Amino acid sequence: MKRAGFCAVLAFLLLGSGSVVTFSQVLISGQEADARPDMGYRQGLPNWPAFNEANPQVMHFANTAQPGPVANEGGLDALDAHFKWRRAEGVDTQGAGPPATGIAVKKPVFGGACKICPWGALGEIVQRMMRPYGYDVQICYNCNRDDAPRIVAEARVPPPYVPDPVVSPILAPPNAPGLGPVDFGATALQFLVEAYRGTGVYAKEKPRTNLRLIANIQDPSYVLVAIKKNLGITDLAQIKQKCWPVRVLVAGVGGDVANSILAYYGLSRESIEAGGGHMGASMADRNNFDIAIGGGGNMTTAPEWAVWTEISEKFELNFVQLPEELLAKLSNDMGREIGVIPVGLYPGIDHPMRTVVRTGTVIYGRADMPDDFAYAVAKAIDEQQDLLQWSHLNFSYNLHTVWKAKEVPLHPGAARYYKEMGYMK
Repeated sequence: MKRAGFCAVLAFLLLGSGSVVTFSQVLISGQEADARPDMGYRQGLPNWPAFNEANPQVMHFANTAQPGPVANEGGLDALDAHFKWRRAEGVDTQGAGPPATGIAVKKPVFGGACKICPWGALGEIVQRMMRPYGYDVQICYNCNRDDAPRIVAEARVPPPYVPDPVVSPILAPPNAPGLGPVDFGATALQFLVEAYRGTGVYAKEKPRTNLRLIANIQDPSYVLVAIKKNLGITDLAQIKQKCWPVRVLVAGVGGDVANSILAYYGLSRESIEAGGGHMGASMADRNNFDIAIGGGGNMTTAPEWAVWTEISEKFELNFVQLPEELLAKLSNDMGREIGVIPVGLYPGIDHPMRTVVRTGTVIYGRADMPDDFAYAVAKAIDEQQDLLQWSHLNFSYNLHTVWKAKEVPLHPGAARYYKEMGYMK
């Protein structure tokens, strides 16, 4: 740990150690005191040794003042690593110089995900859509998961790059150097709504009421339940009746829906594991399961849904029709609609099946987004809808719903465009 880095966080260490110390009480090192006698030792305090790599000691003020080892050196190393990463990314940590990215310089930062993930794929489409309007959209390929609305709402800079364990670096690449705060992005409709409300995975957090919708792009996914044919089970109720040590694969997105479905049948992760079963979502679980529960879209390589493509081709599966009472409960609790799984969505689906569905990958931003920019995004998406059809995902534009995201407000700039087009009044 460099001495400069230590000095920069010295006050933090002192205040964080549980002792209240004012700057007038903090002594300089012995070497500096020799050079500056006006700032020498206070009477009654022990010698304060100079900090160096060979003798990494700091002064502790709890109870009796005395030198000792650095507390939480790992935390300081993490802080040093953070600023080293920021400098490597080209970010001006001194606050000088013009911004490298942002709406004002026509290089807005888009919070997305990997190139084959829905939010990343839509991000690259938006990037192409905005070029004719003079914008060079910069994509964050790891502003994903449930952190996505947090990153946009709080105008965070993209997080440090971490290789994706299931997607190659070509498809989940490091972000371009120098990306500033994220200006807008894509996420699932339910994440936007829950972040705005402060519910669901954001229940313990303050509602992010500064979030604003720009466009809701249709992107259907379905709640799916499948059982291996060789088990001879046609109803999940049989699991509890027979007390089998069942192995449950949480497939794709939707760990919350898996828990809700199991609870309807009087089951839980705890009861399954207590009976000798297992519930998991690892790569190993894909080859060692009895029942799969989760969310899936069309057959695709998108990592959120690829598990359904994999297991439906590898195993003979019976897809289960959930009872209407359960569908109504899931629809109400999760704020989703009841729809129909189309025939042939996956091998084994040979007739239409009612289920709970979600549709909507939203483009969204903050209330402080300039109206002209929100207008330009809404206009670009509408005028170049044809780009949506060339994705590997099932994106579509619906003029009746593009401006709706439950109670999340539509950005005024986007609203102006949709009113001009007659899509909304």
